[in-house]
Amino acid sequence: DDLLEKFYKMERFYNVNEREDLLGKLVVGIAPHTSAGVVGRIIGFTDAQVCFAHPYFHAAKRRNCDGDEDAVMLLMDALLNFSHAYIPEKRGGRMDLPLIITTRIDPREIDKEAHSIDTLFRYPLEFYEATLLHKDPKDVENLMELVAHRLGKENQYSNLGFTHDTNNISEGPPSSTYKTLETMIDKIEAQLKLASIIRAVDTADVACKVIERHFLPDILGNLKAFSKQTFRCPACNTIYRRIPLKGVCLQCGGKLTLTVHKKSVEKYLEIAKEISTRYNLPDYAIQRLSLVEKSIKSLFAEEKVKLTKLSDFL
Repeated sequence: DDLLEKFYKMERFYNVNEREDLLGKLVVGIAPHTSAGVVGRIIGFTDAQVCFAHPYFHAAKRRNCDGDEDAVMLLMDALLNFSHAYIPEKRGGRMDLPLIITTRIDPREIDKEAHSIDTLFRYPLEFYEATLLHKDPKDVENLMELVAHRLGKENQYSNLGFTHDTNNISEGPPSSTYKTLETMIDKIEAQLKLASIIRAVDTADVACKVIERHFLPDILGNLKAFSKQTFRCPACNTIYRRIPLKGVCLQCGGKLTLTVHKKSVEKYLEIAKEISTRYNLPDYAIQRLSLVEKSIKSLFAEEKVKLTKLSDFL
């Protein structure tokens, strides 16, 4: 409102004096690392550190439930304070910006995860009997009315059922454990501990996926970044693709520092090795870790320097 009034010389739009004045106002939701916002409407407030919204809204943002921060901004903010002139030219500059705004959600176009939501208010007895027989979910789809069965029909937006009432949707944990745990190792240990408690989960399979889909890509990515890194002068912030022959900054003579460090490359190696041993992972996963470890050791090998003279070769 201040921007409208003082900069654009226009009338104030929101005129908000208290929190309740925001009820009914339009907002734009945007998920981390994306460039598409989705328009929604404020209908209430919660003390939990979460954005409660329709599954379609989250799916339209390409939003899964992980620990990254979700974002909501007033629609006027997105329209006033956005310009292509602000976008950085560097890689990743187009992330976390509302390059596209979806004003109407079509369930047929959102992430397919939302199509698997059931719309029943009560599950049939046959469903519970099928769980005792460990049937494949696809075998009982005909018993459950899914969102996928309503796509393109009038009821694709309405009368989506739920099985349990609640007096307060904020009665659960106010903050995600993923956010309260400080280090990635703590988060992985908590995940594996939870997996070991749930009988339906194969803990070894979870551990294997954590290594193959998280640790290994991170280690290999940082290993590649280390080998292709630039060098920076802390004094004048000059960046070099290669270290000059003088070994110091050509602008100010300052010492050059790395932009990618050894610790960032090998930070997950030891925990990955420990997890692979603890859960007796397949040989393939263990061998991949071993090869990565050899690559790291070959890169950071501390070879002893031996001083020699020309006469030593005679």
